[in-house]
Formats: sequence, structure tokens, C-alpha cells
Amino acid sequence: MKLEEAKKTFDFIFSELNKVIVGQNEVLKQVSVALLADSHALLEGYPGLAKTLTIKTLAQLMDLKFSRIQNTPDLMPSDITGTYIIEESTAGKRSFKFQPGPVFANVVLADEINRATPKTQSALLEAMQEHQVTVGNTTFKLEEPFFVLATQNPIEQEGTYPLPEAQADRFLLKIKVDYPSFDEEVEIVNRLTEDYKKAALKPVLNRDSLLYLQNMTKMIPIANDIKKYAVQLVTSTRQKKDLIEYGASPRASIGLILAAKARALIEGRKYVSKDDINKMAFPVLRHRIVLSFEAERQGMHADDVIKSLLK
Repeated sequence: MKLEEAKKTFDFIFSELNKVIVGQNEVLKQVSVALLADSHALLEGYPGLAKTLTIKTLAQLMDLKFSRIQNTPDLMPSDITGTYIIEESTAGKRSFKFQPGPVFANVVLADEINRATPKTQSALLEAMQEHQVTVGNTTFKLEEPFFVLATQNPIEQEGTYPLPEAQADRFLLKIKVDYPSFDEEVEIVNRLTEDYKKAALKPVLNRDSLLYLQNMTKMIPIANDIKKYAVQLVTSTRQKKDLIEYGASPRASIGLILAAKARALIEGRKYVSKDDINKMAFPVLRHRIVLSFEAERQGMHADDVIKSLLK
């Protein structure tokens, strides 16, 4: 698959997605970046902004095994990883058999992840980082490719448990889902309140082509000065003590460069530009920095601080 073909593939995916999702083009692009970088993405936005629909539709366009976990405060870790059940054989013998949980899929939608308790949230941690699950004394490998695409409501909402820093760090991107524009909302209303024919979506990517594209992403060249610019941006989060209490770790530098490469591939470019780094800095860094009291007192958000770093 050549670069032009990769771009055509993504253009087709976006045009198919637009049959179901109205607007949200930047969100769709960023979710695709996470898939190409073989990483996980966290979508944050208020209820009713098509976060779940976006992920379900994307999974439909890929010939991959999809599962969904609806997080609630009483969800147990075994509801995610799976559990041993007693199985009786014909001879009356009893044995334990492992019943895999919903985490054994290629695309896992963890819906409203911040409604689950910290104990249950951490059941996803090993799966996200090591691509394996340990139940009892046995470790089970997860099938590649493996993505967790999680959605969460903004922290201010009631009944939410904020994700611990260590877990938030496992997500390559934190994608903000905003309200649609006026015209987009009119289009949404038209589609969903009239006799609108549901789009029949055919899978565009299969497992092998996705693994191939992930490999291709790593091959996209990046100039040394751009690479240094990216690392400098991440290290500056540790030096701006007046606005940032805790800066981002080297995982952010790796993520930023990978995300920029993926963005270049989606746009059909043979190289990473400074613009890729600047655009991807927001979703890569916004959940990895802890703002200082001073920044919060001034009413600044993570994105405002990242903007000031880019200046």
C-alpha cells in the first residue's frame, strides 16, 4: 500500500463515517490517529454528543471484533476481564473453565469510564499497557490489534470518579468532543426526526491492513529539528512551574511524535510538519499536565496553558 492509497483509504473511511456522524471531523481524525499509533483514546464531552456512536461506527468500518463495557459504580473487575466458571462434564466431573470477559476483543468501547470505581478502572490498566490479562495465576494474551476507546463525561458531573493520573497517561489522546455548529445541528435534527434511510456500512479495513498501516506510520520520516521541537515542547511542561505543577513524562514525547506521524499519513504527506506537532500537542498533553493553583485561580484550562507553551 502506497502513501496515496493510505490517504484514499482514510478519505473513504471519513466519507463513510459522515453518512452516520454529522460534523466532528477533527474528532474522527484524532480517533484515527490513535488507531494508527496503536494506542488508546479517551473522548470527553457532555452526554448526547455522539461519542458512543462515533466509536461504534468506526468499529463497523473495520472488520474487527468489537465489544462494549458500560461502566457503572457496581461494575466489578471480573465483569471486564472474565472469570472462571464451573463446568460439568458428561462423566459428572467438575472443572474450572475460563469465561473471557468483554476486554477480549480488538476494539473495546469503555463507555462512561469515569462512572466505574477506581478498582474496576484499574482492571483495564494491565490490558491497555501490556496487552494481556491476568486472572488468578494465569495470564492471557490479548489479540492484536487492541484498542480501548473510552468515553467520559466532564469531571464536574455528578457520580464520577476521576481517572487516576497513571491510567489517564495510558491514553495517547484525550479528545474533546464539542457541541455541533448550528447548521450541523439542523442536519442532525433532519436526519433523526424524519424518515432517513440508515446507511449500510461495509468494512473498509481488516486486521492485516490495519497492522500494515500501523507499521507504515512508524516509517514516516521526521526531521531532527522537528523531533527536537516536540521533545522541547514536552520538557517545557516541566519547567513552567508558575502554571504547571506536574509536567508530562517521556511517554508524552513518544506519543506526540507518533501522533504527528499518524496525522501526516492520514493527510497523505511523506513527512511530519511543525503544524502536525502543534495540532497534536493539545490531545496528547491536556490530560498529562496538572495545573498549578495559580493557573486555576486565573481560570485557565489545560488547553490555555498548552497554547501559551506553543507561543
